[in-house]
Amino acid sequence: MTGGASVDARLAADLAAAAGELLVALRAEGGLSGTELGDAGDQQANDLLLERLRAERPDDAVLSEESADDRRRLAADRVWIVDPLDGTREYRTEGRRDWAVHVALWFAGTGLVAGAVALPALGVTYDTGSMPVEPVAGLLDPRADDTPRVVVSGSRPPTFSDAVADAVGGVVTPLGSAGAKAMAVVRGEADAYVHAGGQYEWDSAAPVAVAEAAGLFCSRIDGSPLRYNSDDVYLPDLVICRPELSDTILAALRRAR
Repeated sequence: MTGGASVDARLAADLAAAAGELLVALRAEGGLSGTELGDAGDQQANDLLLERLRAERPDDAVLSEESADDRRRLAADRVWIVDPLDGTREYRTEGRRDWAVHVALWFAGTGLVAGAVALPALGVTYDTGSMPVEPVAGLLDPRADDTPRVVVSGSRPPTFSDAVADAVGGVVTPLGSAGAKAMAVVRGEADAYVHAGGQYEWDSAAPVAVAEAAGLFCSRIDGSPLRYNSDDVYLPDLVICRPELSDTILAALRRAR
C-alpha cells in the first residue's frame, strides 16, 4: 500500500470507528427504539461522517446512502463512498450485533484504494491498512465442525443460495448487514458471501475493499469486476469468498442462473 493510501486507510478506519461509537451510545442511551432509533442513527452517523470529511478532505467528493447524490462526483478524482449505518433493521433490534459502518475511498483510474468496516457492537474495525488481531466476540456461533458456511441475507436470500452451498459442501447461514456478512468471511467465521438484488455501491464498496486487502476473492455473480462511482449506483449482486472456492462458486452460479 502506498503512503497516501495508508493515510487514507487510517482516516477511513477512524471515521468508521467514530460513527460506530456514536451509534453504540445512541442505542444505549438515546431513549429511542424501533424506527425512531434507526432514523436517528442513520442521520447522526451521516452528519458525523460528512462533517469530518469536509474538515479533513475538503476537495474530495462524497457518495452517501443518506445524502442526495451530488453528480459532480462523476468528474472527481477522489470519491468517498459511505454507508453511515449498514443494517438499520439489525441496529434497531435489541441484542443484534450484525450491523456495520462503511467508509471507502475510490480513486479515478484505479478504483477502490482504501476502506474500513466497523462492527461497533463487537468494538472492532477492519480496514485496508491493517487487520485487528485482538480476540473479539463472534458474529456467528462457533462452528461445530469444518462444514463451510455461505452467509446470505436473512431478509432477501438469493434463489441460488442452496446451489452455492451444495457446490462447496456447505450450509446456508443467514446474517444481517452486508458489512457483517463480508467481515464474517474476513474473520474466518464463514467461507463465502453471495448476494443478488437490492444493493447499491455504498452497501459493498468498503466491505469489498477490506475483503480484497485480506486476500479474498470479490466479483459480481457473473465473475465480472465490481465497479464503483458509476452513473447508476445500483450494484445488486456480489460474491466474496475464499480464493480456492471462487471457481466452484462461479460455476454453480452459472448453472443456477
